[in-house]
Amino acid sequence: MKPLFYFILTAGLSVFIAGGEKDFVDSNAGFARQQLKHMLKDTESRERLAFPRTTNKEGKMITTSMYDWTPGFFPGSLWYAYEQTKDPVWQREAVKWTEKLEPLKDFTQHHDLGFMMYCSYGNAYRLTGNKTYRDILIQGARSLSTRFNPVTRSIKSWNAFKSWHGQQMYYYPVIIDNLMNLELLFFASRETGDTSFRHIAVSHAETAMHNQVRPDYSSYHVVCYDTTNGKVLARETAQGYADNSTWSRGQAWGIYGFTMIYRETHDPRFLKTAAGMADWFLDNKNLPEDKVPYWDFNAEEAGYQPGIRSNANRVKTKYRDVSAAAIVSSALFELSGYVDKSKGEGYRKAAIAILHSLASAAYRAPEGKNGNFILMHSVGSIPHNTEIDVPLVYADYYFMEALERYKASLD
Repeated sequence: MKPLFYFILTAGLSVFIAGGEKDFVDSNAGFARQQLKHMLKDTESRERLAFPRTTNKEGKMITTSMYDWTPGFFPGSLWYAYEQTKDPVWQREAVKWTEKLEPLKDFTQHHDLGFMMYCSYGNAYRLTGNKTYRDILIQGARSLSTRFNPVTRSIKSWNAFKSWHGQQMYYYPVIIDNLMNLELLFFASRETGDTSFRHIAVSHAETAMHNQVRPDYSSYHVVCYDTTNGKVLARETAQGYADNSTWSRGQAWGIYGFTMIYRETHDPRFLKTAAGMADWFLDNKNLPEDKVPYWDFNAEEAGYQPGIRSNANRVKTKYRDVSAAAIVSSALFELSGYVDKSKGEGYRKAAIAILHSLASAAYRAPEGKNGNFILMHSVGSIPHNTEIDVPLVYADYYFMEALERYKASLD
C-alpha cells in the first residue's frame, strides 16, 4: 500500500503538469493570434474577395478566390481567435470575412462546401447563434446535396479526374477528403428535421468505408464510379505518390471524417473505421518519431510507382506534411473520448505529442515570417508540382482547432 504522501505528491504533479500544458496552449494560441493580426494587415492592400491560402517562392502570401476549396479556413481561424479571447475586435473581423462567402450557399460546382462554409459559417453560428448564418448553412447543404447520386451512393467530388497514367478521364471521382463535407449535411438534418440530408451523408460514408478504406485501414485517395450501375471503375491517387500508396493527408481526412461521422450517427462501424485508420497512422513504421508524417507513407518505396505524368517521379525529397499532422491531432482529441479508457489515453497522448511537435521551432514559424502563416512545411500536391514545403491555411486552422480541443480537455 502506497503512503499518503505518494498520493499527495502525485496529485500535485498532475496539477503542475496541467498548469504547464495550459500555459503551452495559451502561449501557442497567443502566437497564432499575432500571426493572424499580421495577416489581416497584409490583406488590407488586396482585393476584397482575396482569401489567404499559401506563400510564393519569395515567402509572400498568396490568396485565392472564394470559389477555391480553402476560403473558409481563414475566417474559421478568426472565429477561434474570438472564441479564445471574446474580444469584439476578433468577432468583427470574423464576421466580415465570413459574410464575404455568402454567395457560396448556392455553389454547386464541386464538393468542398463543407470546408468552405462549415469552417466559416458553422463556427459563426456556433459562437453567435445568428439565425441568418443557420439559414445560409442549410441552403449550402441543399447545394451540396445536388452532387449526390443514388446509384453510386456518393457525392461527386470533382466534375472530372484525369488519371496520372495517361489520358484516361473519369467523370464520377470521389476523394476521401469528401468525408469532411458531410458535417454540413448532418447539421442541416438536425436543424430542419429533413432526414434526406442525413441519408445522403450516411450513404456516402458507407460507400467510402467499403470502397476507399483498405482491409488494413490504409486508404485510397480517389475512387471513380460508373454512374449506370454504381460499380468502381478505378482506385487511383490525385495527390499521393502512387495508386496503392497512402497519401498522408488523405489518411488524416479519413481519421477525422469517420470520427465526426461516428459522433453524428453513433454507428459502431464508423468508430471501428476511425480507430483502425488512426492505429494504422500511429503504428506505421514510416511515421517519424515526432509524429509529423512524410507527405506519403510509401514515397520512394519498392512496390509503389507514380503514374507516368505525375511530378512525384521527379521529387526524391521526402517532405513532411504538417497539415496532415494538424488534422490528425485535432481528430485524435475527439476520437479519444469515444473509445475505451486505455485506448483513448493513447490517442490523447499522441494528439498532445503532435501538437508539441508542431509548436516547436522545427514547424512553427517565427513571428511575422512565413507569409504570416502559423506553421511551416506543408505539402499541397507533389504530383501537380504545387505547394511543396510551404505553409497552408488549413494547417493553421486545424492547429488552432487542436489547441482549442486540448484546452477543453484540460478544464
